[in-house]
Amino acid sequence: MTIDRTFKALSLVLSYPTRELQQAMPEIGGVLASDTRLTAAARRALRPLVEELGGRDIYDLQETYVGLFDRSRTLSLNLFEHVHGESRDRGGAMVSLVEMYREAGFDPVTSELPDHLPMLLEFLSTRPFVEAQETLADAAHILEALNARLCRRESPYGAAFAALLQLSGAKADKAAVAELLEEPEMDSDDLEALDKVWEESEVRFGPDPNAGCPQVRDMLSRMDQPITPAPQHAAE
Repeated sequence: MTIDRTFKALSLVLSYPTRELQQAMPEIGGVLASDTRLTAAARRALRPLVEELGGRDIYDLQETYVGLFDRSRTLSLNLFEHVHGESRDRGGAMVSLVEMYREAGFDPVTSELPDHLPMLLEFLSTRPFVEAQETLADAAHILEALNARLCRRESPYGAAFAALLQLSGAKADKAAVAELLEEPEMDSDDLEALDKVWEESEVRFGPDPNAGCPQVRDMLSRMDQPITPAPQHAAE
């Protein structure tokens, strides 16, 4: 199996920060800096994120990550959260996604929900680039909305979503993006309000999604596998 190292790298930078991840950042940054499917501007924009993940205090990184992606539903890395909310359609969509993973022989060892973006990117790293592009293109409006919200917060994580949008080769539907951005953001420090929101809308699918953090050891061990040739169109 050939591995698209850029999708793997982006999966890792969007995972919960660990010391192991920090140690791998020089290699991960090198992968992102060398992929010519990304424009020079996009590669430069990723540098601050790579440098922060590699050099900032690990506990600060973890606190920032949780504040952004775990405490804010509008920045959730569970993609179907933005499409289906807590409707029954979300469960059906996740079942279909799990079936797609299994048919491709992809069996992630994680407690995250199947629509968790780092998991999806790990899966896409094993698929032909054209197929990965099509999948990302379907989520282009979500990627653009997340990028916009992160840029408002002056977060370097926004560059990862901009890179994914560029790799998708798609332009996000402006109306769909605007609809997502209409949802009000909640103060991630208002823990009482956040608890109330999550208690009212908790969804369980398979193993407990809150147990543990994404593991990166196996992914890191395969970073040296060859990349799939691309078409010219461009936890602690």
